[in-house]
Amino acid sequence: MKELVFGHRSPDTDAIDTAIAFSYLQNQLGYDTEAVALGEPSDETKYALNKFGYQAPRVVKIVANEVDAVMLIDHNEPQQSVADRDKVTVTHVVDHHRIMNFETKAPLFYRAEPVGCTSTIVWEMFNEKGVEIPSKLAGLMLSAIISDTLLLKSPTTTELDKKAVKALAEIAGVDYESYGLAMLKAGTNIADKSESDLIDQDAKSFELNGSTIRVAQINTVDLPEAMERKDAFLKAMQTEADAQGYDLFLVLLTDILNSNSKGLAIGSTDAQAGLEAAFDQKLQANELDLPGVVSRKKQIVPPLTSAFEK
Repeated sequence: MKELVFGHRSPDTDAIDTAIAFSYLQNQLGYDTEAVALGEPSDETKYALNKFGYQAPRVVKIVANEVDAVMLIDHNEPQQSVADRDKVTVTHVVDHHRIMNFETKAPLFYRAEPVGCTSTIVWEMFNEKGVEIPSKLAGLMLSAIISDTLLLKSPTTTELDKKAVKALAEIAGVDYESYGLAMLKAGTNIADKSESDLIDQDAKSFELNGSTIRVAQINTVDLPEAMERKDAFLKAMQTEADAQGYDLFLVLLTDILNSNSKGLAIGSTDAQAGLEAAFDQKLQANELDLPGVVSRKKQIVPPLTSAFEK
């Protein structure tokens, strides 16, 4: 029986590229799978796909009309997954995030490791199963790790990520530093995109003690230029928050060259108080200074979780 493999909504490079890699691995092991996506690829992801000769996976909104079972990559939380996930059986999960609100009716394969990227885990699985990684696929997996670790500069980076990057770069035949910088820069072209598109490009929702928190991240190499659009960002954030019922919407504008972020936030009075408690500073005109912050997973979600649980 065919199964679909996919990452989270508003997919980043890890969600798309690693779904392709895991689908390939599973097919080599005797499964019948297809990698799909829950959204269109970003410019960064398109750059990687084009570099290594891959077509973007087709985008799906629901899956139960096609299959009875699915495999999840780079996520486990229901609100980040396909809309009708409750109508199919989850047989596999490979992830590097917290586990939250996740349960199944039947046993499944679940692998989660505290590494910088899901692709690092899949690289381990290729090695454990003795399955050779094609050079172009190695390039996609390399791209995913570079993206999630910001070229190994993110605090989420582990020694295993570094080992995987070097091994995959050798298979792919690229210099990971020069390629990685070019790929990251390809994802920072925000001038020709609307604010509503940008805040939905790499965004995840979290349920924290009854509050719905939306956290988006926009990478840039020119933070002052991005901040010139602040008012337009706030307007787009408020519109989406009203439509989706978010208690807090936080957008991180991340300078990938200097590893700093500026936070823009809108939300209820209580939710904003939780945000201020999480980072021990007051919102000033809807802004937060976040020096050294580049990781949503490690530097944003944990302090928010702690603050909202109090």
